[in-house]
Amino acid sequence: MWVYEKKLQYPVRVSTCNPKLAKFLIEQYGGADGELAAALRYLNQRYSIPDKVIGLLTDIGTEEFAHLEMIATMVYKLIKDATPQQMKDAGLDPHYVNHDGAIFYQNAAGVPFTTSYIAAKGDPIADLYEDIAAEEKARATYQWIINMSDDPDLNDGLRFLREREIIHSQRFREAVEILKEERDKKIYF
Repeated sequence: MWVYEKKLQYPVRVSTCNPKLAKFLIEQYGGADGELAAALRYLNQRYSIPDKVIGLLTDIGTEEFAHLEMIATMVYKLIKDATPQQMKDAGLDPHYVNHDGAIFYQNAAGVPFTTSYIAAKGDPIADLYEDIAAEEKARATYQWIINMSDDPDLNDGLRFLREREIIHSQRFREAVEILKEERDKKIYF
């Protein structure tokens, strides 16, 4: 189905150890609008969507796993040299107590990932609108993390991810138009 190249989709660099920034960024790892939720949402929805756009959901869903890998790398690099006190000062002391430096699927508030984040209505157009909203929420979150960050190296990777969210939103909008045309012709609906 796809080939995994043993490299990140885009280079990940961080300038300094920064557990506070890692805490914000973990939102995109295990939060409701994060990369894991998006990947699972799209790969799940493709089973109830017309063939004309199934490949789009597969392509974007698998790309979201590449983004998840980038986020994990960013978070790891931001906390790998942190002391327990730095973790505590960043509000990551519960994370440290439970996971040390391991990455865990949770949001920025420490709430574990849940499958309730994965939307699937079964109506192709409704699902695609949900996907557009998810991409736009992720884009906004990346922008807000960039606004909170003073790390130019990290921000480079975050800008790449933000731009990919915009592209995904555009592709989903195009898919909606394709399916609306099909609906109007009564082909799938």
